[in-house]
Amino acid sequence: MDMQLTGRVAIVTGATANIGRAISLGLAAEGAALVAVGRDVDAGARLVDQVIAAGTEKARFVAADLGDPAAPALIMAAASELGDVAILINNVGGNVGAGFFADSDPASWAGDIDLNLGTMLRMTHAVLPDMIARKTGAIVNIGSTAGLVGDYMLPVYSAAKAAVHGFTKVLAKEVGQHGVRVNCVAPYGTVSRDPAAFSKGSRFHPDSNFFGRAFASTSPKDMEKRSRQTVLGRPVAYAEEVASLAVYLASDQAGFITGQVYPVDGGSLL
Repeated sequence: MDMQLTGRVAIVTGATANIGRAISLGLAAEGAALVAVGRDVDAGARLVDQVIAAGTEKARFVAADLGDPAAPALIMAAASELGDVAILINNVGGNVGAGFFADSDPASWAGDIDLNLGTMLRMTHAVLPDMIARKTGAIVNIGSTAGLVGDYMLPVYSAAKAAVHGFTKVLAKEVGQHGVRVNCVAPYGTVSRDPAAFSKGSRFHPDSNFFGRAFASTSPKDMEKRSRQTVLGRPVAYAEEVASLAVYLASDQAGFITGQVYPVDGGSLL
């Protein structure tokens, strides 16, 4: 299917690993001009080479931490060199820790909230004025099934992703009259089949051991409660399976779809 994205400028945050990397490659294969945002400069340079090989003629990597309120202006300045931003993929997210809410340190809550919700709000706020003025644009937020049912031992992360879903719906109501569509993809656990697809900032990077540390003291009983069964014979989604939906929602092929939250969960919510 021709997504008719040739030459359209797309910003992808969290672009150097896993879902963000797969979305970047998917958009590039459709000919979109890409502004890839991440913190790992080496991974960013590799990604630029990869997306050009995938089919785009224009690509930029912007080294930025979306936790910095000044980052959106830096990103928009780089995007302006390629043209008007037609697509925004808000992919930055994750959890800074894990555990029961009763045992949590209130000082840690802001990390999950800002990483998942604040970064999306700031980046969306940066692109909207021009999209509204031009009466066109597509925004795709990456939520999570955690925001639909709640992930055991990830209470603040789950709440933040639920807020991403809610924001998707209300923003779609606000900006639809201006020709701007807003949708959300809510993946279950997602990994890349390419071990080289994880940048240094990724929780899945071999040197990270994020999950080992986050759940080091979790009992087998609690780990069992954390798991959800899919109906497809494997426990995770692959990054390109999430990416293909995001690319579709960013395209005119999805021109009458807005305000929706789509799980990519292997039937785990059935």
